[in-house]
Amino acid sequence: MTKDKKDTIAVMSAVGMLGVGVGLSIAGFCVPPLGEIHSTVLAMMGEALVYAGSIFGIKLYFDNRLRGLDEELRAKGFRS
Repeated sequence: MTKDKKDTIAVMSAVGMLGVGVGLSIAGFCVPPLGEIHSTVLAMMGEALVYAGSIFGIKLYFDNRLRGLDEELRAKGFRS
């Protein structure tokens, strides 16, 4: 599996998790008792935000580290 495909899968899973969290939060308003969100729905939304944030943070971190390594290797003449 290529790096681009792995990145795409990770980003899509994070976006999907955010969608599920938002959908559950909206559904929490529509089920009895109306207008009150149960604590389990809030916990799921929190977990969805943490998951998505970790995926996006890890991707950005490694992209920046690899870019820095590539620039360092080019500066030392190992890559053209």
